[in-house]
Order: sequence, then C-alpha cells, then structure tokens
Amino acid sequence: MLSEQSAATLRATLPAVGAALGTITERFYTGLFAAHPELLRDLFNRGNQASGTQRQALAGSVAAIAEVLGDAVTPEAAAAWDEVYWLMANALIAVEQRLREERGGHTRRTWEVVERVAETADVATFRLRAADGGPVRDFLAGQYVSVRLALADGARQIRQYSLSGAPGPDLRQISVKRVHETGTPDGEVSAHLHARVRVGDVLELSEPYGDLVLDAGPDTPLLLASAGIGVTPMTAMLTHLAGSGHRAPVTVVHADRSPATHALRADHEAWAAKLPGAAVHLWYEQDAPAGTHTGLADLTGVALAPGTRAYLCGPLPFMRAVRTQLIAKGVAPADIHYEVFGPDLWLAGQA
Repeated sequence: MLSEQSAATLRATLPAVGAALGTITERFYTGLFAAHPELLRDLFNRGNQASGTQRQALAGSVAAIAEVLGDAVTPEAAAAWDEVYWLMANALIAVEQRLREERGGHTRRTWEVVERVAETADVATFRLRAADGGPVRDFLAGQYVSVRLALADGARQIRQYSLSGAPGPDLRQISVKRVHETGTPDGEVSAHLHARVRVGDVLELSEPYGDLVLDAGPDTPLLLASAGIGVTPMTAMLTHLAGSGHRAPVTVVHADRSPATHALRADHEAWAAKLPGAAVHLWYEQDAPAGTHTGLADLTGVALAPGTRAYLCGPLPFMRAVRTQLIAKGVAPADIHYEVFGPDLWLAGQA
C-alpha cells in the first residue's frame, strides 16, 4: 500500500534514517501509546516493553517520525516517512482489535438461507436468519462474518465475507463472488456456495467483526472507494449513512469491468442518492454508459471536501493506486482506512 512516490523517497533517505533508528522508534512508541494506550495493555508483551526488546524488534521493520532528523528532512521526505508511520500504526491497531475480538470469542451459530438473489453472473446474495430464533446482534457497517461449511469431500473450510446490508433486524446478508483463478483451482468455498447452497440450507456464521468500520460523525466528509466485490462493505456503509442522517458530503467511487459485473449496483446508487450532496463516480473498463467513465479509476478530476476521511476496499493494486492519488490530493494518511485479506504493507504493496 506504500505509494510509489514515497517508496522512491524512502530509498533515498534510508541511510540517514537508519543512523537514527533508536531515537526514531522511541518516538514512534511514545506517540503511538499516548494515542492508543490499549495497545500497550492488550497487544504487546509488557516484559519486552520494559526491557526494550520490543522496540528493537520493531526497529528492524519500521523507520518513522522524520522529525528526529530536523532540518535535514525535506517536505517530501517528511511526507514519505509519515506515510510509513501511519501504515504501521494502523496495522498494529488493527491487530490489537482483532485480538480483542478473538478473546471475546467468535461464537458460531447456524443460520438458514431464507433468500438467494443473483446479483450478477458471478455474484450471489444470501439472506439468512438464525436457525435458533434467538436475538441477532447488531453489526457495524463494514464488518464481515466468517462462514464455515463442509465441502463435498467432507473438508471444513472457513472464508470471510463482508455483510453487504441490513435487510432486517433478524437477518444477515452476504454477497459472494464466485472466484475464478487463472492457472490455479477456482475458489472452493465460493464455488460450493454458488453451486449447492439454496433457500432452506444452513450455514455456520461467526459474529460480525473486522477493522474497516465507519468512525466519523455526521459532519465528516467521506470518500467510499471500491472495486469489484469490494462494493459489499461500501453498500452497507451507504445504507448506514442514509439511515443515520449523515450531513457532510459523501463521495462514492467504484470501478468494475462492466455495468453487468457491478454487483449491488442498484443498491449502491440508490443509497447514495438518499444522501444530500453525495457524488457518485463510476469507472468501467468496457461498455461504460453515459454519465460514467471508461477505464480504471482516476481521482484526478474528483473534488474532495477538506478533512475528507476515506475508506477503501478492493484488489490491492486498486487500493494502492487510490491511496496514492488521495495523498497527492492532500488527504492525510491517517485518514485513509482499508482492509486487506492477506499480506499487506511493504511487500504486498509492491505487487
């Protein structure tokens, strides 16, 4: 997720930063724990904190807080190292949140499929009701559930799917894309759900959890950017914003191969239309209708209100490109939130 411009600056400034790693990591920890004391309490080994070994471990992978180098730091270098700081800080905060949720327990319940909707040729929405008839906990827009099922050969597999809406107080809704891979087997779980799961079947679902949740007041400008099946948490967020009376501008960005592959498109646009002053920008690689754009998402001409907080979901190259463009437009790295199911940060960011 590191932007290309920042990566080049980091390579040029690594020698100077490396010489001051001890001071830099001391400042990193002091600032991080001052803002998020729960990390020190719940995530990091307090014995390692006392001895300093935890700081040494982080120093091998984090070089942040360019203020240590004083006047030697150019604005470009300061911005690049600030980006690294927030990549790592947000990653650590997300890990702490996951650990806290896991300690609370991911109790699984059996849910019955009460409706199945074909959104596109490769995306199906499943609406489910708890089979035990018990109360259903509310969820935060952007969260996902783990789905566990037994495949045809008896193997039990678990996959995570974003909750794509709130169709009713006692229902859960997930929208699943059938995964087709080039040169490797297709996704087993998504293929099973598409081929075998119908109304009346049951699935095991965990409670909702996840890091990509709205954390903004009604007067905070927002950008919700997605690509492909990344639209699912964004649709849930739009539903929540429309129902909660969000007043500030909301900019909706989505990229897809074509209108025919844009899952939940009607919901995506309808909920956005309920928000005052919302702006919707759609990009399609082919068959782009009037009023949309052809090609890949490009935020160059997209106006953003000062203080915009951004939420991204989609393939890693998409999120990396959008994040780079947002930073270039003046959005603070700390205000760009995203979730990656799998490797992230430096190595994945170069993919």
